Amino acid sequence: MQWLQTRQSLVSSNIANANSPGFRPLDLQPFSYANPNASLGLSTTSGGHLEGTDGQVTSSTSRPLPFETKPSGNAVSLEDEMTKLADIQLDYQMATQLYTKSLGLIKTAIGRK
Repeated sequence: MQWLQTRQSLVSSNIANANSPGFRPLDLQPFSYANPNASLGLSTTSGGHLEGTDGQVTSSTSRPLPFETKPSGNAVSLEDEMTKLADIQLDYQMATQLYTKSLGLIKTAIGRK
């Protein structure tokens, strides 16, 4: 949630500077839950198990750089920035709902509602 808050701050700054000459939009790298240096290999504990591959999972969520640049040198696209804000809002809502549901499960497990 802190990553989403920081990203929203950057995107809001991009929108606020949409008319500033020479301003380039900023964004954070996509959030990753796993350590990219850690290897999670599959192990076979029985002769009937299939062996997995150690292929890397790739993500295609990276966006291309904006191709619009105004004569003043500003490269902020308001449409792209507003789309990013909508994505951030959806991700934040999903995170809060997951947090609320997990808290409810914990309360149920200890006998409270």
